[in-house]
Amino acid sequence: MAVYTQVDDEELSAFLATYDLGELLSCKGIAEGVENSNFYLHAGAGSFILTLYEKRVAEADLPFFLGLMEHLAAAGLVCPQPVRNRAGSALGRLAGRPAAIVTFLDGLAVNHPEEAHCAALGEKLAQLHLGGGGFTLRRPNALSVSGWRPLFQPYSERADEVAPGLRALISDELDRLEESWPKNLPSGVIHADLFPDNVLFLGERVSGLIDFYFACNDAFAYDLAVCLNAWCFDSSWTYNPAKGRAMFEAYRRVRPLDPTEWAAFPLLARGAAMRFLLTRFVDALNVPPGALVRPKDPREYIAKLAFHQKVADARDYGFTSP
Repeated sequence: MAVYTQVDDEELSAFLATYDLGELLSCKGIAEGVENSNFYLHAGAGSFILTLYEKRVAEADLPFFLGLMEHLAAAGLVCPQPVRNRAGSALGRLAGRPAAIVTFLDGLAVNHPEEAHCAALGEKLAQLHLGGGGFTLRRPNALSVSGWRPLFQPYSERADEVAPGLRALISDELDRLEESWPKNLPSGVIHADLFPDNVLFLGERVSGLIDFYFACNDAFAYDLAVCLNAWCFDSSWTYNPAKGRAMFEAYRRVRPLDPTEWAAFPLLARGAAMRFLLTRFVDALNVPPGALVRPKDPREYIAKLAFHQKVADARDYGFTSP
């Protein structure tokens, strides 16, 4: 979450007048995250999140995201629910942007996850993958392997500003990933961005999953690899096998992995590291002046990618064979 677009008070009042939320009590920008403009909205009917969609979020994809949250809630997962206006629509426009209001969930994001948090996340991720079954809308993963080189190329000349040798590192790794990327893995709806700031906890229990605006159809094991990168390294960017094992074992107790997923996992983990290295690199070069946003350090994913490049087998992560 972040704030790129400021909202005029009169525009906000006119927008909210189309909803049955009661009196507006407060509206405050949320600085965390890097993709959309988000505001904590407190009104007579309760607390909500107002999102203005920016950057990589295409307006045509919004019915997929909003419908998916409703579908997953019906399947028993706790996630924000779109609030419909008096005309019955979950989507409107505010400050020249597509905009939606969703329900606010109780809980806190954990900045430094422990093994118990990783296990709880693994279980919930598997439930999400199963719960997405039957969702009829489809959205391809625009930030999978075919999208990485087009994302990198416009900024490749500036890569060494971030770290010496980064341009060559990314180019060589893209060659490897494009040549060897696994196909025909078990697939369905994935979150694709389930970082710790998108998971809410009450104690060690997951109380909600949020920010579905990269959700898409792709390999389930790729989503697990995204989470391994996001949850199972310590603050010095060093892999923690105990956390990885806790997450992996909890996941496969709910949804067992088949042999193709096991064999592909190290390459999927490299690809997941590349995806976030690239988007962080591009975001760091494109912060709009005056935006309330905190770009994340792309060097974190240089370190993680270097680790994955040395992994030959999923057992090297501390996992036990299926």
